Amino acid sequence: MILIADSGSTKTDWRLISNSVEISQHITKGLNPYHLSETQISDEIFVFSKNIDAAKVSALFFYGAGCSSETKKQHVKNALQKNFVNAHIEVEHDLLAAARATCLNQKGMASILGTGANSCLFNGKEIIENIPSLGYLLGDEGSGAYMGRMLLIQYLQHELPNDLMEAFKKNYPFSLEQLLDSVYKQSMPSRYLASFAPFLLLHKNHPHIRLLTENAFQLFFTRYICKYTNHHTLPLHFVGSIAFYHHETLQYVAEKNNVCIGKIIEKPIAGLVLYHTSM
Repeated sequence: MILIADSGSTKTDWRLISNSVEISQHITKGLNPYHLSETQISDEIFVFSKNIDAAKVSALFFYGAGCSSETKKQHVKNALQKNFVNAHIEVEHDLLAAARATCLNQKGMASILGTGANSCLFNGKEIIENIPSLGYLLGDEGSGAYMGRMLLIQYLQHELPNDLMEAFKKNYPFSLEQLLDSVYKQSMPSRYLASFAPFLLLHKNHPHIRLLTENAFQLFFTRYICKYTNHHTLPLHFVGSIAFYHHETLQYVAEKNNVCIGKIIEKPIAGLVLYHTSM
């Protein structure tokens, strides 16, 4: 049996495959090695592994947020190996998951637009170019965290139109002190900033929100996509909730930049199953 996992900071999607047929689906908490120790990851996987016949898993492909360095990959691999003792295990970054899920074995550009942002140039086998997105403090333009931050700034500086000011205040009755505490003192501030993305979606047809979203996507194209080799000739694929739910605006900005949009999917797990059962 083959086990495939797509892990973010919040949750992990698992698919169990036998004879190229998906036989079960599972969800566990996110297993980001920057947030959890090797022991914590192992303990979480132990609980999950009891729900399947772990000894029969012969190959495990794990794609995760935070699995960019060899050290972090090894932490996750060690935790997996303790629970799946007979499996050949590969641990890769979530950006490769996006590339494989959307490009399969074809050349193209793959991007993540969810809580954070990332992108790459994929040659059908491996990532050959990657312009780092630098995270929510220095970059992540186009992401939920970036647009949430822009929305908060405009609200706090009284730059939103009156109707949006009132709607935002009604939906999020926090104090300035509470907001600053969440951003500067609590864990996972990027997730907190991205939590305001539903407001953007609810009001996506408002001219002001439309402009905010367009500007964020334009920065994403300017600072990342338009710097890749042959970006005008290769399809650009997306995974992530921001790309999925704002696909009309994303398509508009792509056309302005003479870039051809390919697939836009919310989650990569189905594409990963296709990749690993058809390769």
